[in-house]
Amino acid sequence: MISVLRRFSTVEGISTLVLFLVAMPLKYKFGYPMAVTYVGWVHGVLFAGLWLMFLLAVVMRKLPVRLAVRGMIAAIVPFGPFLLEADGLRRFHAQCPNAS
Repeated sequence: MISVLRRFSTVEGISTLVLFLVAMPLKYKFGYPMAVTYVGWVHGVLFAGLWLMFLLAVVMRKLPVRLAVRGMIAAIVPFGPFLLEADGLRRFHAQCPNAS
């Protein structure tokens, strides 16, 4: 479960970067608003899915509540999922390998 959560968090972080670095410039510099429509929709689905995965990990007792809350907050901040991966999730996974 934790390894899937780590991968999903990384994918959600990448979707944020694609939204900010590709879709938004396409909309505001090149007049192509559909880029934000599609990429924004995908990012929104991934964001909601990440929050649900954190909640599910807590309910299944695979992740401490405190780390899940940190993950949910990190999902709001650009680059947050990458920082969480570097700090919290990787360390937790190393300490509790049976939590996967």
